[in-house]
Amino acid sequence: MSKYKNTENFNYGLDKIFPEADDFLPLLGTDYVEFYVGNAKQAAHYYRTAFGFQTLAYAGLETGMTDRTSYVLVQDKIRIVLTTPMPNTEDNAIFDHIKKHGDGVKVIALWVDDATKSWEETTKRGAKSYMKPTKETDEFGEVVRSGVHTYGDTVHVFVERKNYKGPFMPKFEKWESAHNPSEVGLRYIDHMVGNVGWGEMNVWAKFYGDTMGFANLITFDDKDISTQYTALMSKVMTNGNGRVKFPINEPAEGKKKSQIEEYLDFYNGPGVQHVAVATNNILETVKEMTARGVEFLYVPGSYYDTVLDRVGEIDEDLTELKELGILVDRDEEGYLLQIFTKPLTDRPTLFFEIIQRKGAQSFGKGNFKALFESIEAEQERRGTL
Repeated sequence: MSKYKNTENFNYGLDKIFPEADDFLPLLGTDYVEFYVGNAKQAAHYYRTAFGFQTLAYAGLETGMTDRTSYVLVQDKIRIVLTTPMPNTEDNAIFDHIKKHGDGVKVIALWVDDATKSWEETTKRGAKSYMKPTKETDEFGEVVRSGVHTYGDTVHVFVERKNYKGPFMPKFEKWESAHNPSEVGLRYIDHMVGNVGWGEMNVWAKFYGDTMGFANLITFDDKDISTQYTALMSKVMTNGNGRVKFPINEPAEGKKKSQIEEYLDFYNGPGVQHVAVATNNILETVKEMTARGVEFLYVPGSYYDTVLDRVGEIDEDLTELKELGILVDRDEEGYLLQIFTKPLTDRPTLFFEIIQRKGAQSFGKGNFKALFESIEAEQERRGTL
């Protein structure tokens, strides 16, 4: 058995039902996340080497894709697509996205049983169409995709692949490489956080409620998420089966520039702030990622002096958690462990969260102050606080 698997029944976070959500699509989960990047080949090497993703599929000039090159990577239930534009005088949208935002998330693709119905249901409720239902075929079958716009330049693409047996989708071929570092124990996407502008959190929470049938799982205000310098507000939106969760952050008034304002400045608008990926052995995952060069936010050692008074008994060795900088929080259903990488790009925008849930369904409210002080320390080093 892999050192990243334990003997508990691992539920992949998929068995929590939220009846208040009108899950009319319905969503079956996250199909893939597509990043527009300046150099997909080099980005793919980084995510394989540092994050343990495995090669899955490739599309480019060799497969008949003339406007872009894409590499698809997989780790358990997580699929990421890294896309770079090819010179094309007719469509420079990918170039424009990278010039404006730097490397970042363009597509949050959602797995559905009927992509045509998903497009019809969302657009008739007010969502702006990004991609009409389109059928793509090859010798492995057919994939139907459609899509709608959401905050900033981010889009949702609905993917119907029940009649497809290929490695990923048409125009992609199986990708194999001699460079295959082992996985690090990442299992599935737990949630994805979007940063939006001043006064826009409720607008986009309403969008997800009205057009996609999501429910508001939890709300955090500036009293929950603040330090002596900065603050933000957040609403967590979820679909009915709990497989897709989107926290939406907006800035709040503070003495100095918050992390959300910094993100909006450097990303040039709203976008995906971070991707939270789950593991069921966070100690081993973080040790391995650290050894491969992934940098995590520093947590002051004083955090651990009182953490057990707040969260109670846990299974892990506190000394190990302190050495790695892993945070702990508890709710009425259990506890969770989490840690955040530093930004993965030169712009202080996109980062990843590694999370292990041991019953808890919350998002680490008790850790907000320590986390934000760590982020503020990084902001101060950058001169953007």
